[in-house]
Amino acid sequence: MDLLTQLFPDPLATPATVALVVASFVTSALTAAVGLGGGVALIAIMATLMPAGALVPVHGVVQLGSNAGRALVQIRHVDWTIALWFAAGAIFGAAIGGKIAVQLPPDILKAGIGCFVLWVIWGRKPTFYKARKRAMAATGFVSTLLSMFFGAAGPIGGAVLSTLGMTRHQFVANQAVTALIMHVFKILAFGALGFAFAPWAGLIVMMIASGFLGTLAGSLLLGRMNEAVFKTGFKWVMTLLALNLFWQAARSWFAS
Repeated sequence: MDLLTQLFPDPLATPATVALVVASFVTSALTAAVGLGGGVALIAIMATLMPAGALVPVHGVVQLGSNAGRALVQIRHVDWTIALWFAAGAIFGAAIGGKIAVQLPPDILKAGIGCFVLWVIWGRKPTFYKARKRAMAATGFVSTLLSMFFGAAGPIGGAVLSTLGMTRHQFVANQAVTALIMHVFKILAFGALGFAFAPWAGLIVMMIASGFLGTLAGSLLLGRMNEAVFKTGFKWVMTLLALNLFWQAARSWFAS
């Protein structure tokens, strides 16, 4: 088996592989600069180029690498209490898997997440200062469970973290760590279900490497960004993600 065969998976043409590596760089830079959005954008791109059966598992490993890089770059801003409580919920979210989610149509779930995100961003904000432990445990459970089906459930964690009064660096760091935890448990669950990651290893390594470079580029932008600009950008990225969820739900409704 030569190097090219190892790097480029059989199901994908070379241009598709290159496009995915570039997309990993761009979306990681977006997430590092604004806090989230890259995971949803990346899975949307991957969905047009990859087999459906490999989409969520491969996306999970790539996002694990991307979030690990971002967490490493911003590690001094991480609140480990938040991470631990998120992990406590994430364990149960991954273990239960689809036992709850499969009871509802995916379009209803997507529309519901979109409504929640818009309410938190533009409505009267809830505050979780006094109940941050319970809030993060619940967030870990819900986001990990839903990520088993949608691949990227970052808007849920981002919406809750945005109510905790963090600076932009703290938000990006804690968003990275909680997303990292979510993807770790999701990958363990897919491994237990028997998904074969080995055929995709070359693509995964290249996407993680390009994603780390994107994280470095986005982190430089974050450091130069005005706090007010960051908050405005965050609101609009979250809004676009919510509208994208509504669009996906509407397409499903009209197609049925």
